[in-house]
Amino acid sequence: MRTNRPNGFALLLIALGVLILLGKLPQIFGFLTPVLGSLFGLVIAALMVGLGIYGIRQGNAFFGWIVLIIGVISLISKLAWLIVPVLGIGLIVYGISSLRGRRGY
Repeated sequence: MRTNRPNGFALLLIALGVLILLGKLPQIFGFLTPVLGSLFGLVIAALMVGLGIYGIRQGNAFFGWIVLIIGVISLISKLAWLIVPVLGIGLIVYGISSLRGRRGY
């Protein structure tokens, strides 16, 4: 029996599986591990955030929030090398601007 439902979810699962396998592929070859492994790690984390938001919007809030939280935690852990220096620079700029604001006024 054939149904007329969209195949979007199946295609999404296939794409995720391919990305996961491609993330493991550099470990087999060994020479592209640092580049492709970290890139696909970021892609998987970003896709989890996107899937969480999509799940929340489609009405499946419980699982959507779970996937979203796991994706955000994973993305933050993978981008910590970038987030921490940006946070430090932001604190320095805010401190300087607050010192300048108190001087003459």
